[in-house]
Formats: sequence, C-alpha cells, structure tokens
Amino acid sequence: MNIMEKIGAAGIVPVVIIEDARDAVPTAKALLDGGIGVMEITFRTACAEEAIRAVAKEVPEMIIGAGTVLSVEQGQKALSSGAQFIVSPGLDDALVCWCKDVSIPVIPGCVTPTEIMKAVARGLTVVKFFPANIYGGLSAMKALAAPFGGIRFVPTGGVGEDNLLEYLSQPYVFAAGGSWICTKDDISQHRFAKITELSRKAADQVKKLAGNI
Repeated sequence: MNIMEKIGAAGIVPVVIIEDARDAVPTAKALLDGGIGVMEITFRTACAEEAIRAVAKEVPEMIIGAGTVLSVEQGQKALSSGAQFIVSPGLDDALVCWCKDVSIPVIPGCVTPTEIMKAVARGLTVVKFFPANIYGGLSAMKALAAPFGGIRFVPTGGVGEDNLLEYLSQPYVFAAGGSWICTKDDISQHRFAKITELSRKAADQVKKLAGNI
C-alpha cells in the first residue's frame, strides 16, 4: 500500500501538538502501542521540524505527516525533516502544486464547492474538512459528496470517541482526524499510558467497523 492507502486503512489521523521535541518519540510509541500507526505533527509550534525528524529516525514504522502547513516553505521543511504526507487547513494552490511536483501526498482543507473543484483540478481525491463541526459535519459532507463523487473527506474538528464510528461509517469519509487521542496536555504531562489506552479504544472501533463491512 502507498501512504494514502495506509492512512485510509488506519481510519484515524491523530492531530499531535508537540511543545517539547523530546515528547515526540514517546508519543509516537504510545500511539503505536495502542494500534495507531499514523500521526500528524502540526507546525503550530517551533519544535515541529525537530519532532518530525526525531520520530522519522527513531520510530520508522510510524507514518508521520506534517499538519497546519501553510506555505511551500513550511512544506519543504516538513519534507526535509522526514514527513511522509502534508496536511493544510486550507487550499493553497502553490503548496498543492509543489507537493505534486515532489510526489508527497497532500490533504488540503476544503469546505466549499469552489475549493473542492480546485482540488479536483489538481488531481486530488482526498481533502480535509475543517473545522467539521463548524461547517456542517456529516450533513455538509454528504451534500458535497453528491456532485463530487470521486472526493472523500478527512473531517477534523468535533470528531471524538463518541462519534468516531458515525463518521467513519460514511462512504464519503476517508479517515477521521482529531486531537482527543493525544491532547496537548496529556503529551506535556507525559500521560503516555492514557494515550495508548485511547488509541486502543479508537483502533478497536475501526476494527469493529471493518468487521461489519
């Protein structure tokens, strides 16, 4: 499987905010111990590059992406640090084109028909839907999926343990993103056992859904 296929199979993309690069590897290992092999480290903090580099080097079995990437420059830093996919909160055409040129998967945020059409024009079939709870959640994605049958969404924002299955059971949902599995506080307080427990619960839901398909 390629990277995007592995993300789709995982079903969950934990959004990870690392404030101290030393926490990156333990967080990655905690997720893996719970059965989740994908993580998105956001560029919201100054240590994002260092954190991605550490995980790429020390936890090679983890599929690691860079999130909150807002420019080509940030994308270049993410790629050089070892990121295997790029996630952006919105659709920046220059960033998408650069990702296509260097063959790194990109999941840009798209919540309107116009944005989705731009993504389709660039050959994309998976886009982020963020913040999902603000822009209409499942009902909005269902409506958008009707004219854009080839597009699938990664809803992020408002997704959690209580509604994960509801999201993932929809054919137009590719995977679900969220920070409930490894919150910023749990990471900074080194509550890695809790992260593993939450990861296991989420991974078990994905397996349960797969078993019913």
